Amino acid sequence: MPDDETTLADLRAHVRAFVDEREWEQFHSPKNLSMSIAIEASELMAEFQWLTEAQSRDAVADEAHRQRIRQELADVIIYCLSLANVMDLDLSQAVIEKLALNAHKYPTEVYRGRW
Repeated sequence: MPDDETTLADLRAHVRAFVDEREWEQFHSPKNLSMSIAIEASELMAEFQWLTEAQSRDAVADEAHRQRIRQELADVIIYCLSLANVMDLDLSQAVIEKLALNAHKYPTEVYRGRW
C-alpha cells in the first residue's frame, strides 16, 4: 500500500482493526495515547542522538539505520492515528487548517529560507 494509493482513512481503518482485534480500546484514552506519541517520538529522536547534522542525513542512507527510523516513525504515526480515531478527529482538515494558520504566522515573503 504505497502512499500514492493509500488514503488517511485507509490507514485509520487498519489501525482501528488492529486495536479492535486485540481489544485495546480500553487502554486508548487520549491521555495514554498522547503519552505514547511522546514516547515513540523520543525513540525516533534517539536514532539521531549525538549525530551531527551531516551524520543525521547520512544515517538515512544506511539501510539498517533507515529501517529503525522507519519503524519508529511508523509507531508515532500509528499512535497519532489511534488518537484521531478515539477523538473522532478529521486529520486531513486539521492539517489543512494548521497549515493555513502557519502560513499566516510565517508569511513566505518574511520566512523564505529563514528560520
